[in-house]
Amino acid sequence: MSNINANWQKENTYDAIVIGSGISGGWAAKELTEKGLKTLVLERGRMISHIKDYPTMNHNPWDFKLRGKVPQAEIDKHYPKQNRTGYTVNEQSKHWFVKDDEHPYTEVKRFDWMRGYHVGGRSITWGRQSYRWSDLDFEANAKEGIGVDWPIRYKDIASWYDYVEEWTGVSGQNMGLHQLPDGKFQPPMELNCVELDAKDRIEAKFKERNLTIGRVAHVTKPTELQKKLGRGKCQFRNLCVRGCPFGGYFSSNGATLIAAEQTGNMTLRPNSIVHSLVYDGKSDKVTGVKVLDAETNEEIEFYAKVIFVNASAFNSTWILMNTISERFPNGLGNESDQLGRNVMDHHFKAGAEGYVDGYTDRYYSGRRPNGIYIPRFRNIDKKTKQRDFVRGYGYQGGASRQGWGRLVAEMGFGKGMKSMLQEPGQWTMGINGFGEMLPHPDNRITLNKDVLDKYGMSTLTMDVEIKENELNMRKDMAVAAVEMLETAGLKDVKPYDHEYGPGLGIHEMGTARMGRDPKTSVLNKWNQVHDAKNVFLTDGACMTSASCVNPSLTYMALTARAVNHAVEELKKGNL
Repeated sequence: MSNINANWQKENTYDAIVIGSGISGGWAAKELTEKGLKTLVLERGRMISHIKDYPTMNHNPWDFKLRGKVPQAEIDKHYPKQNRTGYTVNEQSKHWFVKDDEHPYTEVKRFDWMRGYHVGGRSITWGRQSYRWSDLDFEANAKEGIGVDWPIRYKDIASWYDYVEEWTGVSGQNMGLHQLPDGKFQPPMELNCVELDAKDRIEAKFKERNLTIGRVAHVTKPTELQKKLGRGKCQFRNLCVRGCPFGGYFSSNGATLIAAEQTGNMTLRPNSIVHSLVYDGKSDKVTGVKVLDAETNEEIEFYAKVIFVNASAFNSTWILMNTISERFPNGLGNESDQLGRNVMDHHFKAGAEGYVDGYTDRYYSGRRPNGIYIPRFRNIDKKTKQRDFVRGYGYQGGASRQGWGRLVAEMGFGKGMKSMLQEPGQWTMGINGFGEMLPHPDNRITLNKDVLDKYGMSTLTMDVEIKENELNMRKDMAVAAVEMLETAGLKDVKPYDHEYGPGLGIHEMGTARMGRDPKTSVLNKWNQVHDAKNVFLTDGACMTSASCVNPSLTYMALTARAVNHAVEELKKGNL
């Protein structure tokens, strides 16, 4: 029996294991395999092959049986929480989101947790906005005495931003702003005529405010390396949520996992739910992972010298929480009691909108899958310091002409109605603020062993809310939006502050934060668990603060940096 067990363990042993195949997991897989490590990638969901498994990628509107709608009874039964976005549960994309009745969670306060369990994860459906952090972000906690200090600064990650931007293919425009560092960009998408006019007027009046095209992970001028992966130029279809058959936007499926597969060093195993790690108290290392096969319900263990936990912010923390031992009775690396705490997101849905007189002889071609971006202009220096809140926010939005849908509610018929349907409507423009959420230890997730998922596993309870700083910031987000749109010449400008629940920004962060001191953080400056140095975590759970920009580019850079360090440490025999 001992020989049989030895052979089984040998067959299940790799140089490295990556848990999760989303944005950070895909990058970990690519980097580890390209550096020569035999790597097992474990994904809890089903297999999704690039192009082959994008079922609605080329559908016309009339190809959907219900014109995109999902019966309300189906939403109520399977997607009550996933539907809170207002755009995910429809015929073109519902297959990318979990069923809430199969994967429940509990809310002490409202929390909108959007999930996709399949190979590629949410890299198929992300918004693709890609911005660098600056030292304004990395230094803020220390300067303001909030949370703990980041163990890194911009200089520690700048070259890794260069690397992932060039490889991924980020289009955008350099601006020379210290709060939003420039990058290695492909040609930017174009602003339309109304946005260009708004840019000129806003920047003329507000010297500290700038308007640019969004920086997005869309290929606009493919490199030879990108072509070899099968990636082409963005086609401006704006059907990204369906999966891109052209590889125009970045996803794990269309980029990093292909690169990893081409090395011959990757073994990808879908339907493999990692629920905990195997911790060895004698060596203070993790020797492997415990997996439940989602198809057979078989319990399996896999082993490796280095483990990358990239299951997404909350699921990565869930895995650490489930890893119980005599030394870690409350979860691996949780001697600081910070595991599960400091939940952050980006709060949004506060801004303004209005309509534009004129430009009725102008239109645009294509469906640009991107909008404008107005970088943070609050609390960046003494002149812009605010009394009612710290940190800041940026805006995303854009201008467009109304289509035939504007007439759906109108009572009309005959020749006049047909004529109106052939002409575009007036121009409208809106900007929506995305604000930073501060880390608070009482904003947390905890294990719930009373509510189980369809596999009989524990779930999570969310106890998270935005607090006074965010509420004050939201007021300013609406006021400043009105100022700028009125300056841009818009008419009937109306502010808004719509209902928002944490999580709806789909940028959950902070539950296993990086830090300098093991007593107050879970991870060190290399994204290693303080007390188990061969375990690395580089997804949203690692974040020490939230900034106000989309975080995925930072996850990519941190992952590439951590893999480089892990491989160097392996060579030295330190792992």
